[in-house]
Amino acid sequence: MKLEVKISHKKVDYNKAVQLLEKRVNEVIEGKKPELLWILEHNSIYTGGTGYKSEDILDKNINVIKTLRGGKITYHGPGQKIIYFVLDLNKRKKNIRLLITKIENCIIQILNNYNIKSFPDRNKIGIWVNHETGIKKIAAIGIRVRKWIAYHGFSINVSNSLKFYESIIPCGIIDRGIINIKSINKKNYKDINKVIIKNFNYFFK
Repeated sequence: MKLEVKISHKKVDYNKAVQLLEKRVNEVIEGKKPELLWILEHNSIYTGGTGYKSEDILDKNINVIKTLRGGKITYHGPGQKIIYFVLDLNKRKKNIRLLITKIENCIIQILNNYNIKSFPDRNKIGIWVNHETGIKKIAAIGIRVRKWIAYHGFSINVSNSLKFYESIIPCGIIDRGIINIKSINKKNYKDINKVIIKNFNYFFK
């Protein structure tokens, strides 16, 4: 199945990215454009999915952009890889649980490439690692489905600052923390885009 791969090397404005995703969804529905995989980074921003609550905001001075993706409140910023996609489930299996499982497995394999063992949690969506200070979230997942076109995607914490998470209850989860790859394995991650593309193609070919 044809999949367009796009990599943005400059930071992309969040609202602009969402507008482009919505446009692409319409183009896929109309058969004008192929499915999309888009890797990018955002400038510092807080976003709230359809399930977030005001009490998830600890610092009332921060600005939270409401979005139509699933999930609760999270932070995006430099050093965090955002992996957006537009996938046509009409041409695949119309199974949201299967889609989530494939995304989880994709992230796990990406992390495994850097010798980081991780796991999903059916009760707390995302990908987690057992760290010496407890279970920590290393990747978030948030999707939306319209006319069986799945879009938005997932994020992987690579070298992003973790201090920004102190202003919120990330994903509404109070008993687990956040971590990034660099905190676990201090390596060079210049090849991570290639690793993401390779694994995404494997699970969504």
